[in-house]
Amino acid sequence: MHYYKNLQDWMNASRLSSLANCLPKLISEKFNTTRWGDLPLWLECLDNLPKIVGDPVNLNSGVCIGKANQLAIPHDEFKETLMTLHPWRKGPFSLFGINIDSEWRSDLKWNRIKSHIHSLEKRLVLDVGCGNGYHCWRMLGAGAERVIGIDPSAKFVCQFLALKHFTRDSLPIDVLPIGIQDLPKNLRAFDSVFSMGVLYHRKSPLSHLEQLFGLLRPGGQIILETLIIEGKFGYSLVPEGRYAKMRNVWFIPSPRTLISWLRRVGFEGVRMVDVSITSTIEQRKTPWMTYQSLEDFILKDGSGRTLEGYPPPTRGVFIAEVPTQRLK
Repeated sequence: MHYYKNLQDWMNASRLSSLANCLPKLISEKFNTTRWGDLPLWLECLDNLPKIVGDPVNLNSGVCIGKANQLAIPHDEFKETLMTLHPWRKGPFSLFGINIDSEWRSDLKWNRIKSHIHSLEKRLVLDVGCGNGYHCWRMLGAGAERVIGIDPSAKFVCQFLALKHFTRDSLPIDVLPIGIQDLPKNLRAFDSVFSMGVLYHRKSPLSHLEQLFGLLRPGGQIILETLIIEGKFGYSLVPEGRYAKMRNVWFIPSPRTLISWLRRVGFEGVRMVDVSITSTIEQRKTPWMTYQSLEDFILKDGSGRTLEGYPPPTRGVFIAEVPTQRLK
């Protein structure tokens, strides 16, 4: 819990005080060796990190912390320590001159959405299912007053903590080892909420959208990125078995269907601002993620279709607002 002392102190005096009250219990339940047998190894990795503050910290054009000449240990030794937290799914990061070339080029997604969203200046931001927090760093770089990410994977949280270790303790960015279901209902606290790459993993997508709606203040903005599929109003693909080798893909809606879902739970001004087919430029295996990746999930005939024969994985970005005079 010591990783979150500054956050806890801030929450106690903020509109997230209801979350502050239950945070210690939540973290002890989610961040322990009963759930994560390798957690001691990951925490040892954090303890072994050099005790220095990187300078500069550049969050505008990427996530770059420190310079190569600041490290007092060999770079190979430092890289080996970071590799303890393999696989690195999201990134890239530059840490004291070491390029963490993650599976996903998450910077490409950020470039697609950043011009469409409300300015994050002085906003309280939540990133749901944030992984190791790459986009949280970019949100902070875009001027957010405070960024909170949530992700149930302890390893991804440890990756975030490894990066934050090299910044000022007071930097207003945190990633918590919890899921959206662990947050108090109807917080109505955040100015902007991001949910990217989460919706299709939910058995009840409308319930997820309702949860997102309840987290936002009146006038707050949702930024939703998810798999979509071509189809008429009301159509949603429900994969039989796996989708691109993933077991936990439940619903892939058409754009018009998803827009109607967002309106149904109370959002207004719903619009789709980007559509992109996932390519092996954006998602691929690297030395920092050596397991299977997109090239192993699609057919080799050049069609881009998934191994199961579904259309090429396509992602849409949707933006909407909570009414300033909300009814729910």
